[in-house]
Amino acid sequence: MPHPDAHRFQVVHPEWAAQATIYEVNIRQYTPEGTFRAFEAHLPRLAAMGVSIIWLMPVHPIGEVARKGRLGSQYAVRDYFGVNPEFGTLADLRHLVETAHALGLRVLLDWVANHTSWDNPLVTEHPDWYQHDAQGRLMSPVADWHDVVTLNYQSPDLRRYMTEALAYWLREADIDGYRCDVAALVPTDFWDEARPVLEAIKPVFMLAEWDELYPSGGLTWEEFNSDTHLLERAFDMTFGLRLHYLLDTIAEGKAPLSAIDEYLAAERAKYPPSVYLMHFTSNHDVNTWDGTEYERLGPNALPFAVLTALLPGMPLVYSGQESALRKRLAFFDKDTIDWQDFPLQDFYTRLLRLRRRHPALLNGDAASHLHRLPGPEPVYAFVRATGAAAVLCVINIGPATQHLPLPAATAGTWQDVFSQDQLLFREADTLPVPAHGWRVLERV
Repeated sequence: MPHPDAHRFQVVHPEWAAQATIYEVNIRQYTPEGTFRAFEAHLPRLAAMGVSIIWLMPVHPIGEVARKGRLGSQYAVRDYFGVNPEFGTLADLRHLVETAHALGLRVLLDWVANHTSWDNPLVTEHPDWYQHDAQGRLMSPVADWHDVVTLNYQSPDLRRYMTEALAYWLREADIDGYRCDVAALVPTDFWDEARPVLEAIKPVFMLAEWDELYPSGGLTWEEFNSDTHLLERAFDMTFGLRLHYLLDTIAEGKAPLSAIDEYLAAERAKYPPSVYLMHFTSNHDVNTWDGTEYERLGPNALPFAVLTALLPGMPLVYSGQESALRKRLAFFDKDTIDWQDFPLQDFYTRLLRLRRRHPALLNGDAASHLHRLPGPEPVYAFVRATGAAAVLCVINIGPATQHLPLPAATAGTWQDVFSQDQLLFREADTLPVPAHGWRVLERV
């Protein structure tokens, strides 16, 4: 049965997005050089890993007034039409995008529409484009964000300026869309009006840093505002923050694995299957401020990475996860990733390539169904299937091997995605799952 509110969701995803996975790039920390050109050498490796979308953290010049750290926050934008010389030139960025496109990759720029640095020329040229307190002073969005000041979208001129800035990078660098910082702090009607302007230039993919499923402001789930505005006309995808925090809670022993069922039910109640949510175990904010996945998830970091890769929703990998990065990267200073010969490259390659090629794992596919399989408490298991095609995913977050009872519907031949072994299941068979481990099988 169609979702009762499906008519409200009018965003048409680019055709290529149905099989897409996403990878976040921290240019500053990616290489010793910290430049577009140095990062570009990694693009063939990422394409081979199964990545579809490259998300570049902000590429603009960074404010110097009230700067945090030595290099400052990439989210304190001094010039929306400029390129941070720390990273290279506009020509270097264009070359990166051209190389990515030649490899079949799309590129998103991180866009900070809610605030600018204090020394952005707009502050003096258009003071009415900013929010002021009762004493007429410029305002930061959050007390800790003292290096930025908040824009005022009641100004039609600001809206025109920001829309033209968004369009500029599509025209000048041929990017494929945007990841929009704290998107819900900007009026939704601005995004609704901007998207068709961008679509007139080329089809775009828009990712909002927000999660309308996640209770905010101390509200319980039952009290949470049921609005779905960001995903109705402007954005293809938002962050799956509720699942992210739920996995942290499960890892702390404060919630059972079965709480994931409640999450999935809430997601389906709120959104039709066509809506994309992005799932992850790390990103730039989480890594720096909350801790690495190994700090937060402990021995279950990889099982939970399997889960976020194979549940409905688009999987994200953050810079360094394929190197088993076990450090919090500095946010405002140089802190190069130690790649260690990419020990988890094969792990992520098997998951992302499976997502890219398997018909039961398409993004936003109403024909694909998730069937939860019962099992012992440390185990979470499900089958995603469309027609005869199916993927069986099982994780075990406990300290001992567990055996998953297999229902009659799983009888037949399956191939282990990691070992490549073929297994013949009969009715009443069990599947062993190692401690703090996983099994991923596809039906042959």
